[in-house]
Amino acid sequence: MARAPFELAGVRVAPGTRAQIDVPIAKLYTHAPLDISVEVVHGRQPGPTLLVCSAIHGDEINGVEIVRRLLHSRQINRLRGTLIAVPVVNIFGFVQHSRYLPDRRDLNRCFPGSEVGSLGGRIAALFRQQIVDHATHIIDLHTGAIHRTNLPQVRAQLDKADDETRRMADAFGAPVILNAELREGSLRHYAQSRGIPVLTYEAGEALRFDEWAITSGVRGVLRVMRRLGMLTGEQRRRAPPAAEVANGSSWARAPIDGILRPRARLGARVSRGEVLGIVADPFGNQEGEVLAMADGIVIGASRLPLVNEGEALFHIARFDEIDEAENAIETFQSSLEPPPDSLY
Repeated sequence: MARAPFELAGVRVAPGTRAQIDVPIAKLYTHAPLDISVEVVHGRQPGPTLLVCSAIHGDEINGVEIVRRLLHSRQINRLRGTLIAVPVVNIFGFVQHSRYLPDRRDLNRCFPGSEVGSLGGRIAALFRQQIVDHATHIIDLHTGAIHRTNLPQVRAQLDKADDETRRMADAFGAPVILNAELREGSLRHYAQSRGIPVLTYEAGEALRFDEWAITSGVRGVLRVMRRLGMLTGEQRRRAPPAAEVANGSSWARAPIDGILRPRARLGARVSRGEVLGIVADPFGNQEGEVLAMADGIVIGASRLPLVNEGEALFHIARFDEIDEAENAIETFQSSLEPPPDSLY
């Protein structure tokens, strides 16, 4: 029996074909329409329906390039199941180079949304109804916030998640899996409440193309698709080392106002009490040490040297087996060609 067409936003996509669909979400006050653009790849053979989306925070653009490269990969030409690819969810923030919506709300705190709520609630409700509720699995692509960069990492609530979520996290191949609590109003919180396995991939910096983050993101999504049975054939590259699960994390913060001179690099192993950087005023008359609060690995760091007292500067993940975590990160880093700091 032939597989049924896939329908999204009133558009039917036949098996073995793909289509770009524009889902209307709002109008600007100029009356210009705004759409969430979606590409659906509907395989001839049955399988999972995977949603890969990015830019829920409008300034997190690495995921946009990951989605573009995924859609141009020859590996999806014989797809089993269905791929729903959304490069830009928060179109308002994307065109304004902003994390937020015009009313300063965070779209990733608005789920499940409401058709009669705030702008964020209405967009979340529409995205949920028209797109998210079709998915059986989700990969949500993110970066660090503005002026912060993240080591490639997967975030999932593993202690309460089902085996499928853990299977996806292991398959992705990021060097670190952060066992992260759900945040109410996030896409991940909504999806898990519906029993949909979901991963959040974090890598790189907002408003920058980080090639190492993009490359590892594309590889990770393809690995998950292969693990789910959506892609056939052998793994082209050697499988990455098993990721290490972080059992917690914390931020080392600026002790005083001033200018940061960092000492610890992203991915470095640090010890409790180690000096991660020095903050000083422009004359150097007053200096303060940024100290690690625990043994661990630096998985996130500020990229802006100008800091205020209490500002988060170094994100440190804690591991039961820190030697294995350090080895996984070193192996991961050596598997990528040294890229420039950013493409732009």
